[in-house]
Amino acid sequence: MNASPPPRSRQIPVIVLAGFLGSGKTTLLNHLLRHRAGNRVGVIVNDFGSIEIDAMTVSGQVGSTVSLGGGCLCCAVDASELDTYLETLTRPAARLDVIVIEASGLAEPQELVRMLLASDNPHIVYGGLVEVVDAAEFGATRERHPEIDRHLAVADLVVLNKTDRAGEQERADIREAVEASGSTAAVIPATYGRIDPELLFDPALRPDGEEKARQLTFEDLYLEERARESGEEHGAHLHTAYESIDFTSDVPMDPRRLMEFLDSRPAGLYRIKGYVDFGAGDEDHAYGVHAVGRFLRFVPRPWTRGEPRLTRLVLIGSGIDAQALLKELEGCRTSGKPSGTPSGEPSGEGSVEPAPETAQDAPHERAMWGVLRYVQQPGGDDA
Repeated sequence: MNASPPPRSRQIPVIVLAGFLGSGKTTLLNHLLRHRAGNRVGVIVNDFGSIEIDAMTVSGQVGSTVSLGGGCLCCAVDASELDTYLETLTRPAARLDVIVIEASGLAEPQELVRMLLASDNPHIVYGGLVEVVDAAEFGATRERHPEIDRHLAVADLVVLNKTDRAGEQERADIREAVEASGSTAAVIPATYGRIDPELLFDPALRPDGEEKARQLTFEDLYLEERARESGEEHGAHLHTAYESIDFTSDVPMDPRRLMEFLDSRPAGLYRIKGYVDFGAGDEDHAYGVHAVGRFLRFVPRPWTRGEPRLTRLVLIGSGIDAQALLKELEGCRTSGKPSGTPSGEPSGEGSVEPAPETAQDAPHERAMWGVLRYVQQPGGDDA
């Protein structure tokens, strides 16, 4: 069909790491830098104050660090100025796979997200808002900063840090506060900011072989030393805080049914990634899916010669019902005609010599409208 734009080059996810002072954001960031799954990570560090301690803490562990000292990022720069920093990190020479903005403890997360979604940089995609909460001090923090409820409400992932210092009742109270805020975010417990990097970004793939023969990196040496000390492989037990679900179908997906599923995805379902075959909806393209929290984008690309026409999705979340989600996805598969075909309109089956570009194609094209709303148009804003 002609409605799809040409395929776009891979975009770099930009993750906002937020949380009040002392919640453990920098500890979590350093953990990600040490366990970055082979990715090249760029960091924008936003300190509140003249001494940029956080910037010095992560210095040397990342390819490009842009420090925004002297004030809160959401107050100190507007969207166009943030774009200037992002432009530096998205240049091809930087060769980055993911960018993390460590926001000031006094930043307004919703404004940071708004800036990213309003960005004119075509090389980035929103990677989610991660709100770090000190589980042991949540009650006191909430008294000093009642706006934390507003922050939780817009988060895509809530990390309950320092859970080793919090009792079961305190953890339950925090989860109730997250739910009461209206948030649908996944809630992940952690100690010392140790979360699985796969929650935020995929392991890097280097198909050109450039990483096969290289010097040991800081990450390699750190993990090797930790493995010797603990006798455990990296990542052991980190995955127990969340669930990862794989779905594969050799039957094309019905676009309207899939959009109904995506529009109603449950609380705790943090990320969806993969690609979709919409069959007759668009026989020329596979549709990459990027969903984080409530953000959704489809990226069409041409099928390659000999590539299996499959839908392959990975769903990542916490507190989700895996079997129920798989059953819902199975119900999104096509059943002979697009769901956009009115009941009185022939589906093409059994009809006599249908016009190849009219009777069959129009319903399929209408069924794809919901999907195309989430395809970023060249030079345009997201839906």
